[in-house]
Amino acid sequence: MSHPILQFSSVSKRYGSKTALQDVSLQVGAGKIIGLLGSNGSGKTTLMKIAAGLLQPSSGTVRVCGEPVGVKSKAVTSFMPDKPLTEPWMRVRDAIAFYRDFYPDFDLAKARDMLAFMQLNERDKVTSLSKGMNERLQLTLALSRNARLYLLDEPIGGVDPVAREKILDAIIQFYSEDSGLIVSTHLIRDIERIFDEVLLIKNGRLILHEQVDAIRTNHDKSVDDLFKEVYAE
Repeated sequence: MSHPILQFSSVSKRYGSKTALQDVSLQVGAGKIIGLLGSNGSGKTTLMKIAAGLLQPSSGTVRVCGEPVGVKSKAVTSFMPDKPLTEPWMRVRDAIAFYRDFYPDFDLAKARDMLAFMQLNERDKVTSLSKGMNERLQLTLALSRNARLYLLDEPIGGVDPVAREKILDAIIQFYSEDSGLIVSTHLIRDIERIFDEVLLIKNGRLILHEQVDAIRTNHDKSVDDLFKEVYAE
């Protein structure tokens, strides 16, 4: 029996008196690109960090490929945070070398293919890259691991439309069909074309988990329009 790639069971997270996540249960299967949608402060990043093993839930359980979140799950989870993971002294090739040394599942051939696709030069200094080019590099680092769960936190936030399209095309081309991929975003109109399913989170609660095709069929509207309707309430 194959396990879900990611499973949350009644997960809550509190920071003192503030509740960031409230009783969230979900399952993510292989071969799916899933949009994690919500406004700023809705709980998206908290959910991502719990899945990545960077935060502990206050209650509930989280499993990745059937394993409780911990050393084993981290070994098969690739997390791209919304802040760069590179250091200012690095060139692109240094960032690649750092990831190759740090992660046993890093695929150097895949990384080089992605660098070419992203039009990134290994000799360029990280500090000389535009915001869009830096986002392309961060995505290259995250997707070049042969992981089972990929978590991308706001991968197109603040980049220009040309870079945005390149990043989305790369996600589709380079992610593995036997893995699950979750993308958190509030830029839904620009990115919904790549989603198979969406998770809609509001005030720390998961209020919808549905296939994109079903949303268009059952609600007769785009994901972006449904999102606006939910958040207008």
